[in-house]
Amino acid sequence: MVVAPSLIPKRLGDRVKTDKRDSIRLAQLLRAGELTSVWVPDEDHEALRDLIRACHDAREDLQIYRQRLVHFLLRHGIRPPQGVRNWSVKHREWLKRLTFERASQRIVFQEYLHAINEVEDRMKRIKAQIHEEAIQCEHAPVIHALQTLRGVAEVTAVTLVAEIGQFSRFSNPRQLMSYAGLVPKEYSSGSSRWQGSITKTGNSQIRRSIVEVCWSYRHRPSLLKRQEGQDPEAKRIAWKAQHRLHMKYHRISAKGKGGKVAVVAVARELLGFIRAIGCAIEDKQ
Repeated sequence: MVVAPSLIPKRLGDRVKTDKRDSIRLAQLLRAGELTSVWVPDEDHEALRDLIRACHDAREDLQIYRQRLVHFLLRHGIRPPQGVRNWSVKHREWLKRLTFERASQRIVFQEYLHAINEVEDRMKRIKAQIHEEAIQCEHAPVIHALQTLRGVAEVTAVTLVAEIGQFSRFSNPRQLMSYAGLVPKEYSSGSSRWQGSITKTGNSQIRRSIVEVCWSYRHRPSLLKRQEGQDPEAKRIAWKAQHRLHMKYHRISAKGKGGKVAVVAVARELLGFIRAIGCAIEDKQ
């Protein structure tokens, strides 16, 4: 049995720590049922996690290198033409036409551009391997079913499967929401009740991916091409999620709260639909 160190109860006044005292304390807490066990991923899930996290690292590197190039150009007063969006095809063509008088500046510019191209090639290789895993691994049915949800593309679906593992291990949706750190902080005593921002104490990979996905629920519900040929139950849940989450986003926004608050609230509820699809497909396997 593996327990979560952060969830082991501790006495406030205890200032002595030894292996013997820790062993006795763990045995006492286990007998009292005060220890929370954690799910241990197998080797397949660990390998999938490494692949997904390498993809996220490459994406962060790409953002950093792009910012460095943009800041270099701004220092020299060079800005893209009006109406040209950064890193679009036209923006790339404009970058290729740039020239500098001094050799040192030309070298710096070329090195920044080369670093960007190198990271983009790395991302292509990693995403190609993710695609292979999504098709061939034993979790392929769940990965394909999750893509019926709006905004959940292949990389996001593989991320959810790699980080969550078995969806049925959560007895209710709120446990999965807490696992992702998307439940609000709360301090209630007597008749008073206070709720704050989300706890952010769960899996950061799931939380970041889900929040990015939920910006797409600002738009009206629509049919998705990737839903063709998918499991009917998964499509039914995904269609219900589109209507409900779209209404939830605009209902919260109408109250004057910011877009980020609405998106986080939608992300928390979306995890319930994700768990429903995951459990439905796992029951059929």
